Amino acid sequence: MKLSTGWLGLALALAAPTVGAVNQEIRALFTPDPAQPQRNVFINKTPNSGYCSDRPSECMQQNMFSIRIPIVFGPSPSLAPGTAASVKVPASWRQLTVTNRDTQETETVEVRIIGIGSQYTLSDSAANLVGVTDILEGHQKLWNPSWVYAPSPCLYSGVGLYGSHTYRFFWKTPVEAPCTKVNAFRIPFMTYDTLDFAYELRTPNPLGMSSGLYTGSMNYRLGPGLDFDIGGLTPDDSNLTLDFVLDVQHTLKVTLPPGGNKVELVPPGGWQSWVNEGRKPNRLVRDQTFHISASSRFKMMLMCPGQVGNNCTIFDPATRRLGVVQLRVTLPNGLTDPFGQPINQRPLRIGDSGSLSIVPSFYVDRGKGTLHFEIGEQYTHLMLESGVAGDYSGVMTVIWDSEA
Repeated sequence: MKLSTGWLGLALALAAPTVGAVNQEIRALFTPDPAQPQRNVFINKTPNSGYCSDRPSECMQQNMFSIRIPIVFGPSPSLAPGTAASVKVPASWRQLTVTNRDTQETETVEVRIIGIGSQYTLSDSAANLVGVTDILEGHQKLWNPSWVYAPSPCLYSGVGLYGSHTYRFFWKTPVEAPCTKVNAFRIPFMTYDTLDFAYELRTPNPLGMSSGLYTGSMNYRLGPGLDFDIGGLTPDDSNLTLDFVLDVQHTLKVTLPPGGNKVELVPPGGWQSWVNEGRKPNRLVRDQTFHISASSRFKMMLMCPGQVGNNCTIFDPATRRLGVVQLRVTLPNGLTDPFGQPINQRPLRIGDSGSLSIVPSFYVDRGKGTLHFEIGEQYTHLMLESGVAGDYSGVMTVIWDSEA
């Protein structure tokens, strides 16, 4: 499965953790948007928590979503001046498989961590550790350079939040590499009290997916030298599992104009030549328009009580004669066959074996289609045999099957 080129930042809200592991469901939804038919992406349905909940304006400017997990890293040993404190996260793309619970179809999702944060808590106030009276000055002098500046290759993402003993931060992580701070003064011990992170998700093209729930999981290890390494400290939970749920809710709707379910076949140009001049028409036709809204693949086929070959029939019970009706379909731009070819006057056949497969290249909202009905020359002449009246009727059922 080819991945779409769009990306999606998602967020988590966490339930109470279990010892040794944390599981969190992440839910995203696709429903077609008539206002943006070309926008075929999943929308985050998991609430923000953590940094972006505390500082929504900072995250909105950068299209960032964060999560907060109540995991504690540390406490650390005594940190002598000049000790490195590094943060590293899985910022490279990783793949997981999601499976439709009903159809067992599978798709590939890619995920990477694009931001990391926490709140460090010091053994004493920053001002006391540095030997000053101002809280902010204490935090600024404690590190070289000040913690407010994200160390390369991490990038600054907004204003930090500080207290006498604490400093909450959040950095963007464009690459998977350590982002290191060095303390300028001795710190007897410190902890990182939460794990905040944001991630980017590359999803499949939902137009190629069946409706339903697709589920899959991504597991991360937490600790020194592992996927999430915060300050080289040991966390109180060692595993984080993200349980993804992609909810695909497609649209397939077909509407006919009033009376459009009753089709009367007539000669091109009407009956005047037959009535006034006795010129027998060579065919009977009718074009019936309809409107279709579609966001996923589907099939079209015919069903009818009477048939000749792959075509339906109409029947006159008095003369016991029949006419064979050929049906073709034209669909609006954006709906093609599996080879990308437009659907223009394509024959519709009876049953699943003769079905016509349709694939949308974008969400089509109330596009105009046409059903072309025609009785050819042979049966038209038979039905209009001189001196023999007839009243022909029949039922043709056109099926739009969204379970294709």
